[in-house]
Amino acid sequence: MLADHRVIQQPFEILINTHRQKGNITKTLAHIRKIFRDTFLKSISLSVVISCVTAKGAIGSRIDYFYRQIPVNLFQGPCSVSLRSHTCGELRPEHAGEKVALYGWVQYLRQDLFVILRDYSGLTQVLISQDDGSLKEKLGELTVESVVKVTGTVRRRPEGQENTNMPTGDIEVLAENLEVLNTCRKLPFEIKDFVKKSEALRMQYRYLDLRSTRMQQNLRLRSQLSMRMREYLCHQHGFVDVETPTLFKRTPGGAKEFLVPSREPGRFYSLPQSPQQFKQLLMVAGVDRYFQFARCYRDEGSKPDRQPEFTQVDIEMSFVEQAGVMALVEGLLQYSWPPELGGLSQPFPCITYSEAMRDYGSDKPDTRFHMKLVDISEVFVNTKIEFLKSALGQSEGSIQAICVPDGGRLFKSKDLEALKETARSVFGQVRHTLESKEARINNENIEGECWVYCHRLSTMHKKNDDGYLPFRPLLGKLRLQCAELLEARGVALRDPTAFHFLWVVDFPLFLPKEGEPGSLESAHHPFTAPVAQDAHLVYTEPLQVRGQHYDLVLNGCEVGGGSIRIHKAAEQLHVLKNILKEDVSVLSHLLEALDSGAPPHGGIALGLDRLISLMVRAPSIRDVIAFPKSFRGHDLMSQAPDYVSEEDLKPYHISVTWPPAKTEEK
Repeated sequence: MLADHRVIQQPFEILINTHRQKGNITKTLAHIRKIFRDTFLKSISLSVVISCVTAKGAIGSRIDYFYRQIPVNLFQGPCSVSLRSHTCGELRPEHAGEKVALYGWVQYLRQDLFVILRDYSGLTQVLISQDDGSLKEKLGELTVESVVKVTGTVRRRPEGQENTNMPTGDIEVLAENLEVLNTCRKLPFEIKDFVKKSEALRMQYRYLDLRSTRMQQNLRLRSQLSMRMREYLCHQHGFVDVETPTLFKRTPGGAKEFLVPSREPGRFYSLPQSPQQFKQLLMVAGVDRYFQFARCYRDEGSKPDRQPEFTQVDIEMSFVEQAGVMALVEGLLQYSWPPELGGLSQPFPCITYSEAMRDYGSDKPDTRFHMKLVDISEVFVNTKIEFLKSALGQSEGSIQAICVPDGGRLFKSKDLEALKETARSVFGQVRHTLESKEARINNENIEGECWVYCHRLSTMHKKNDDGYLPFRPLLGKLRLQCAELLEARGVALRDPTAFHFLWVVDFPLFLPKEGEPGSLESAHHPFTAPVAQDAHLVYTEPLQVRGQHYDLVLNGCEVGGGSIRIHKAAEQLHVLKNILKEDVSVLSHLLEALDSGAPPHGGIALGLDRLISLMVRAPSIRDVIAFPKSFRGHDLMSQAPDYVSEEDLKPYHISVTWPPAKTEEK
């Protein structure tokens, strides 16, 4: 690039526009590249070639002038500063006649004549001339998954030999030289998408599994989505990317945290389950708008959508209300959403926690299908069935049901037994579930004006003292199980290509603590502010208080959660000390900060791993993480966690008490 770019900006634009009007700008650029590659060493990157051309005057003045004016970023891409001229997946018929240098892995060896070369971008067929004895000899020594360099000329495949299943199927490369850069041993599995591998084997040899097309696409989609999110937050909304510490201290409540020993006897760090306190402190510090792609840690068993270490898009902003945070997230997702997945419409639907539990039996409902829960108490007002009559006779007793369209015809006896078993396993009492025979019920709240035969799963309910129906979650589980059973019978119920986002708001601020009668715990976390209309109830009836907490749900999975925070020290102290009975000394630094002029603030955290796994329809978040942990939280590749010697533990003043079986093993 010239020293004073302003001098050449105008003639450069005129030249580009002239070529665009003639419709041959692509051919011109391709011609210039060909001249460069034919004139100089093919392995030299384009940026180096430009300087050589300028210095040596190797080509005509018009092209020399043209190339020196092009901004450097035109030479950026998958082949920049690389030995290769093209990737294996980019060659097309318009490249015919070009000299190319390809690098990659041997995917197939065919008929002692062809090498199918692979890199992350795709496949290219390389033809080995039978007249070249040296090439034939190298071909005979090749093994699948060896790394090679191929130089040659692109040509169209003979008519009738095109492969429509390959993006590069119209061309092949006639090899002039083949160099084996590294041979490959016999692998534990083939790098083919159709070859089935156990998850344990995939994770043990993760560096091989990552070569697969699916994993390459998943990681690249993750990278592109992350970059778009950064652009949106930084460039369009003025957010600041701030890194927060990994070594911290224990946080009251929430999930179990990993401990990290220090060299001071009895003192440990904790790995943060989220940067919650730090992002609030940044608001007190006047940063105003913060985000980061935060690594978070939870010492709990892995599930298909959980890992002991995970990534969340962490966001916090000052002087904002709930609606502002929700609007920001909707815009963020719309901006970063891959176009090939279809567009997203705004605003996302929004329901309250009470509505979610009433209609779906879940605070993260899958709204891709209906089958809402319904109250059928009126149907049984005059029932002679004793236990139904007893239920309705109780104060606020009711009979709730799921309407399964055509369930009486589609469900088999084993399906009904599976539903009963779910009821047993969840609540340990099957008597609470009533399986009626095919019943002809006319009720506009259930089936409109239609007379239908359907199978109904009904559950008797009586409200708890806190106002919530305890068996709604059971019906929610049965609703999802019914959907799975219907789909197994061939009913198209949930569109796998659809993305149904949903906001759930107005959660209870506190819940009864399980196993500790009379004690309360935070439904979200202890820093969530109450809804303004309920603020006075915090001091008198905390179980009646709604929190300014909002969850983002996608296809029945929670992909984000956030809240407006308590920003006054006195209110935060009351919640911690008087309601949650926490040791406030652990959070003295935060209380002091809130008492130092903290602005109103709120935020959200999006689970990046879970979001991307839903986008690519992966069965587990492990399919969108480069090096995940196993179901037990182990790294099967490196065998972590590992044992540490007593000598290594001494500086940390730690000794291990081995269980009897482990002692014998050691």
